[in-house]
Amino acid sequence: MIKKSICLLFLLVGCAGVSSVNMENLQYSEISAGKYTIATWSRITDTQSPVHVYIEGDGNAFDARGMPTHNPTPRGTMLRRLVASDSSSNVVYMARPCQFVMSDACSVTDWTSGRFSQDIIDSMVGALKKIVGSAPVVLVGYSGGAMVSGLIIQNYTDINVQKWVTVAGVLNHADWTEYFGDKPLSDSLNLNVLPVVNQVHYVGTHDKIVPITLSKKWVTGKDLRILDNYSHGDFESLQIDFD
Repeated sequence: MIKKSICLLFLLVGCAGVSSVNMENLQYSEISAGKYTIATWSRITDTQSPVHVYIEGDGNAFDARGMPTHNPTPRGTMLRRLVASDSSSNVVYMARPCQFVMSDACSVTDWTSGRFSQDIIDSMVGALKKIVGSAPVVLVGYSGGAMVSGLIIQNYTDINVQKWVTVAGVLNHADWTEYFGDKPLSDSLNLNVLPVVNQVHYVGTHDKIVPITLSKKWVTGKDLRILDNYSHGDFESLQIDFD
């Protein structure tokens, strides 16, 4: 596999949205797992404490005309800003396959109809295990990263997930595509029931990408945290409840 790093150093000028985020206290690493190479930034300083693992959203998957792009690297920096502000001992940011690092295995399907495929989830799990080992984990999934993190919890019970946190998260992609009249993600796995684990889901009342009505179909009570006037990319100041 020939890797083509499209954003190797996060301080380089011109990298999509990265240069404006100070992540100097995290170490960049490209982890080969399964079919793909996963771009990660991490800081692990206390092997006895839980690891906060943030999983990126779908990124720049489609252009303004609704056509698939050739590069899904996220242009928005919201999740990376949340990561940079996390002062915990153990913090990890995981990009999705083909974001930041493009390899010969990547195809448009990997960020369109197959963005939650078995191969995608397997690669994310492989990279995650190489980083955290058997340590306790809090998975934080943003947007489509919520689906990835949920599928990890549902299908890989050997990972010691203590809590699941989603931010503006897609919890069922069939509901989501039907709501917008889009094509089903026919090459993807889905969550038909939510994993049974300590969890909290943050949603914004002004989110037009993942409307709050979709979240309410799956989550109720104290597990659903509704934030007034928040839109899809406005969670930079979010104070996550990690307890």
